[in-house]
Amino acid sequence: MPTSIITTEDLSEFKIELLKDIKTLLNNKSEATLKKHLRSSEVMKLLQISSGTLQNLRINGTLPYSKVGGLIYYDAEKIQKMLDDNRIEDTFK
Repeated sequence: MPTSIITTEDLSEFKIELLKDIKTLLNNKSEATLKKHLRSSEVMKLLQISSGTLQNLRINGTLPYSKVGGLIYYDAEKIQKMLDDNRIEDTFK
């Protein structure tokens, strides 16, 4: 079996290709994990709130939702908008 010599240039090329492949995989995974609609349990975990607090957000109209059958769904973009709209800027800077 013939042997081949690996140069530092070869290793550098391999490193660049490997990093590019890893970035592609991470970007594809993050796009795949983003959901458009979230269930109540996912929203409670995301916002770290109780079911009662989530119900209050629904009742007072802070967080819009859709009900299909017995399941309640929330639009992920609306949740982000609610968080952005209610952002409190630090005035002590």
